[in-house]
Amino acid sequence: MAALLLRQVRDIVLERPHTRSGLVISLLMCLAVLVFSSGYYALAQQPGQFTGLRTRVDALYFTVVTLATVGYGDITPSGQEARMVAVVQILYAFVFLTAAATALTRHLYTVVAERDRRPPPS
Repeated sequence: MAALLLRQVRDIVLERPHTRSGLVISLLMCLAVLVFSSGYYALAQQPGQFTGLRTRVDALYFTVVTLATVGYGDITPSGQEARMVAVVQILYAFVFLTAAATALTRHLYTVVAERDRRPPPS
């Protein structure tokens, strides 16, 4: 997932975006949220890994809160495995999702700029 995301980012930065770069980046970002929330839900099934994470919605909530770096404190990783997954997600967000969001913004700007440069249809 990270490799695919980096490939899309690289192509946009090198100004050779594919026609579907924006869609691919958006889908990969959504996939990242699903992967991490599924991982947290699975970890929560092991005793002592999480406090307050009982349902899939709790796992999705914790993932989004972690990505947004809000950290309300109502769901906390207490076990070592859960804390390591949270650390991996935070690092993933810093490196990959930040690069992807930047590339996506750049791609969308390029698409809009190209559309504005086209002559109007006659």
